[in-house]
Amino acid sequence: MAEKAILFDTSRCTGCHACQIACKCWNVLPSPTRLNENTFSGTHQNPPDLNGATRLIMTYSEADGALPNKPVAWAFGRRSCQHCTDAPCASICPSGTLYVHEESGMVTVDASKCVACHYCVTACPFDVPRYNGMQGKVNKCTGCVDRIEQGIAPACVSTCQPEALSFGDRDEMLAEAEKRLAMLKSRGYEHAVIYGAEEIGGLHVIQVFKYGVEAHGQVLDPKVSPITTLTNIMKPVTGVVAGATVIGLAVMFGLAAGYKRDKLAYNAETEDTISLETGEVIKHGDGQDTESVKEHITCNLPIGKKGGDHE
Repeated sequence: MAEKAILFDTSRCTGCHACQIACKCWNVLPSPTRLNENTFSGTHQNPPDLNGATRLIMTYSEADGALPNKPVAWAFGRRSCQHCTDAPCASICPSGTLYVHEESGMVTVDASKCVACHYCVTACPFDVPRYNGMQGKVNKCTGCVDRIEQGIAPACVSTCQPEALSFGDRDEMLAEAEKRLAMLKSRGYEHAVIYGAEEIGGLHVIQVFKYGVEAHGQVLDPKVSPITTLTNIMKPVTGVVAGATVIGLAVMFGLAAGYKRDKLAYNAETEDTISLETGEVIKHGDGQDTESVKEHITCNLPIGKKGGDHE
């Protein structure tokens, strides 16, 4: 199977919310009945942002019109996982909850493995993964890999009436995006641009922005967080340290094998420390043991044993 991608052409989008509804229905996600969480913001965008039970929302922004007869223009956007090729959320996830689906390239989710560490939340340059407090798990778009494996397009794509969303081989989606861009440029939309071809190693959601990246609410020139990069660098280092710790503990266990310390008693009147097994005076003075653990261990080894100190 060739790498797949979703193509979102903003010039064809009507802002109908059908993709949001399809996502909710297919993934059996609950929906609040409140309008913009009881705070009307004057926009059709609802809910205001992604949350633990919402993997996809359409955004609505007013942009300066690109043509003289259109002084104001609607710039529709799509807030969801971008399915990065070099996905920082997947690379930083310690449990394998987020991983790249090898056949399609989509960054999918196995929520049963989630340990709620929130690493993916902080790593994503698009602020996408969200924590679901009710389930105690992270939530985001899975790329509908369950549908892709059966030869079916993602739910959001299948329901899009104006064909603003398309799905297919990534190379084909990029080629189609180039055609749409050329058409928009020919009609005077000078700020039109393709997004996703190169960002974060290349995205598996390719977008044609009619009015430019920022007008459609997307991140201009996204970068992987330095913390994510540092964490990935430290993974092999911490692995070595952990290995060294295990080896060190094994060595200490070996040194201690067969070690049996004399049972001692302290006579406060004579200030003598006496072996209960032999009756021998081990030392005279206060009852504190002055030998280190290392000395006690090595004195019982055949090599380096202190003759006569302990039998």
